[in-house]
Amino acid sequence: MDICQLILDDHAEQRRLFGLIEQIDPADTGALSAIWGRLAAFLDAHAEAEERFFYPDLLKKGEGANDADDGTVEGETEDAITDHNKLRDAVKAVERHAVGSRAWIEAVGRANVVNSKHMGEEERQGLTDFRRNASLAERHDLGVKYAAFQARHITGVKPVNKDVEAYIETHS
Repeated sequence: MDICQLILDDHAEQRRLFGLIEQIDPADTGALSAIWGRLAAFLDAHAEAEERFFYPDLLKKGEGANDADDGTVEGETEDAITDHNKLRDAVKAVERHAVGSRAWIEAVGRANVVNSKHMGEEERQGLTDFRRNASLAERHDLGVKYAAFQARHITGVKPVNKDVEAYIETHS
């Protein structure tokens, strides 16, 4: 088990769920509600699990990878936590619209864009950085914690935006 692979697996599931929503007739609000409910809960639990188990260790071991903001692990983490906050806000924005309405579909699309940009950056930056700088044993131990957290929070977590500077200061 490797926390990096678990995160990549989560990313694939997020892409799959967004793709399912795109293929459902907007009039089928029952199916849309069910899949969006699962996706929204999954996105919140995924972000929280990363913030508890991945980014604190990345801040201690990482060096910054590829196109990380300012080339540092702090820049890459700041960007990721900021992205998580933007995604929480985008998910919340979907809830303001009637399921299946044009506004709802557009809000889901905006959440997909925010999430997709974040995942791409995280895959090029944080995950690359951690694979280069953390041992397989460390990645395994964090993977166990990450997987257990996800299992305990299958229905989601309370979404709470983080103060990015305080987060980095606490975990550096």
